[in-house]
Amino acid sequence: MIRGPLDKEGPDRLYTVTGGRSRADESRFDMVTLIVSESDPTPGMQSEHVKILRMCRRPLSVVEISSYLELPVSVVKILLCDLLDTGRITARHPQPARPGGRLPGPETLKKVLVALQNL
Repeated sequence: MIRGPLDKEGPDRLYTVTGGRSRADESRFDMVTLIVSESDPTPGMQSEHVKILRMCRRPLSVVEISSYLELPVSVVKILLCDLLDTGRITARHPQPARPGGRLPGPETLKKVLVALQNL
């Protein structure tokens, strides 16, 4: 049997990483919420928190952070809640399309597609 990255992390390890918590406030982050670090890591911080602060010097989505850390999204959300509560990160939620907002028509999209293919 071939084991994937998630199989390498035993439940004990994930339990330790989250401090025994199993759920995060789902309203604070979704998969595409962009995370930006607002401070540098300090000595004594948990290694996963340090990694998140270093990798989020430029905006990264929650799902990207999860992929880089090879941790489940649910675990990453718990870690991000810790950092958000201490003001070490900010979360930027994507702007939904405005209702009634004008989107390009299909002809414009076709022209853009043809122009991109000609590059």
